[in-house]
Order: sequence, then C-alpha cells, then structure tokens
Amino acid sequence: MSEQTTPKEEILETPEIDEMSTVERCLTFQSGDLILYISTRHVIEIINNYSITNLPLVPPYIKGFINLRGQVLPVVDIQMRMGKSETESGNETCIIVLDIDSVSLGIIVDSVRQVIDIDLKNVRPIPLKRQQTLLDGMVTMEDGSVFMSVDCQALAKAQY
Repeated sequence: MSEQTTPKEEILETPEIDEMSTVERCLTFQSGDLILYISTRHVIEIINNYSITNLPLVPPYIKGFINLRGQVLPVVDIQMRMGKSETESGNETCIIVLDIDSVSLGIIVDSVRQVIDIDLKNVRPIPLKRQQTLLDGMVTMEDGSVFMSVDCQALAKAQY
C-alpha cells in the first residue's frame, strides 16, 4: 500500500486570491471601544479560559505567560499596551496567539468578531489627532464602521 500525499504547495494555494491581489484575509476583534484587525497569516489560534502565570518586575501591559503545548508565550493586554485601561475579563475575553516574524506572543482582547477580506488599497493613514500606539491604518467598511489596523512590526519589536 502506498500513501498518497498532497504537495505542500497545493495545500497552501488559495484559488480565489492571486499573488498580485491587494486583498488580505484579516481577523477582526474588539478591544475597548475599537474594532481592530490583523492579518490571518499572523494568527496561530484563539484560546479561551486559559490560565496566565503572572511575572514580577515586568511592564503592567504584560499580564504574564502561558504554556501552550510546551511553548512559553508572553501575554500582552493590547488595550494597556496602547495606553488605555486594562481589559476587563468577560465571557468573550480571549487570547489571540500570534506569530510575527518568528516572535510568538498572545494578546488579550475583549472579543473576536469575524474573519473578513480587506482590500489594502482602501486602508488609509490614521489622522494625527486620532493616532495611537500600535495602530498603523484604518479602513471604513460598507456599513460605515471603521476598523483599525494593528501594527504587527511594532507589536513584535516591543520588549517582552
């Protein structure tokens, strides 16, 4: 009996979106009063009800770390990292596990909304009076809602 395998290239192909496309599949989530999005290529998984081990002598936005199948990951309260109040724990609060340029970490968010396709040609800079740490763009959706882009590079370069 011979096993049939599918080449990795075939598995990773997405026929609907070609390489020259400016459309990016993104995970949207709520953090405080903001609706944020991040490319799904950075999202590893979403976890609920996870025990976070506290760490002493770290910045307040680092809530601690989790052990995810043997990998120790720092967990960041993204709301506090943006200079706002701490994320209140609720029924929909969860941790989004990210891998950004080989830096793995978890971010605590109020709730996950949905996965959507965002045309990067429609992303605009944030006006100077509304600029915030970790945000690098905004897009207005058809229903009039505004989604803000998380600056993945700034998130990954922070000292954890």
